Amino acid sequence: MAITALMVKELRERTGAGMMDCKKALGETNGDMEAAIDLMRTSGAAKAAKKSGRIAAEGLVKVNASADGKTATILEVNSETDFVTKGETFIGFVDALGTLALKTTPADIDAFLTQTMENGDSLEKAREDVVAKTGENVSIRRVHTVQAENDGVIGVYKHGERIAVLTVLKGGNETLAKDIAMHIAASKPECISEDELSVELLEREKAIFIEQARESGKPDNIIEKMIGGRMKKFINEVTLSGQAFVKNPDTTVGELLKSNNATIKSFIRFEVGEGIEKKEENFADEVMAQINN
Repeated sequence: MAITALMVKELRERTGAGMMDCKKALGETNGDMEAAIDLMRTSGAAKAAKKSGRIAAEGLVKVNASADGKTATILEVNSETDFVTKGETFIGFVDALGTLALKTTPADIDAFLTQTMENGDSLEKAREDVVAKTGENVSIRRVHTVQAENDGVIGVYKHGERIAVLTVLKGGNETLAKDIAMHIAASKPECISEDELSVELLEREKAIFIEQARESGKPDNIIEKMIGGRMKKFINEVTLSGQAFVKNPDTTVGELLKSNNATIKSFIRFEVGEGIEKKEENFADEVMAQINN
């Protein structure tokens, strides 16, 4: 029986297990959904799946760069508690994933999850082993690869184990690229320049500023002048090129790059847990989780 993407999707939703494990189980049971679930429970995949619904918002970020400095990867792996991130099992898992990411240079997390570990295990099997050892849900959340051209340079900056930034410059040098990465870690720009901001975002901010100005009772001609100044300030605050450089607030990042005959081609910033909704579990759920473990 042909195994379809919809069947794999359904099994993932019902078990919480990984895509490759679901596809394998369906293949071994000739597409029988219930038999596949039983097989996964027998193999231990279901034990990890029980934990897959629990929120994993702690974790580590990992950066790896090639010897020539022209390729770098960044990834985030999550756990439920900060305690687990300090253990050898979790740290070793993250280090192994970082090495694998640099070796395979995946375009995104979906491409990365199809790779195999050095010992031949799938990433899902390796993840389940870590779940079993730590007793917590563990998630390989995201990965990104950047590459610099011959006249480019990659900047790497990590702030502790929770924030990491990669920048790709054309021109400049490693020191400048790292300084820009450090700035991004601290200032969290939305994008590089104004032309990358969405029209919807600008219109929403403008509407808010207009309403605030009208509440002050000022005439329309004064409001128009006020809005122009406020929008310019907003754009500078959220774009990398317009932000005041953290190491020298008297100059903007855009001015700093220009003075060094460099331009920034791209940047990527990972912060552990950003965007993950941290739900509060009720007491009954906590008790049941302990019993099931």
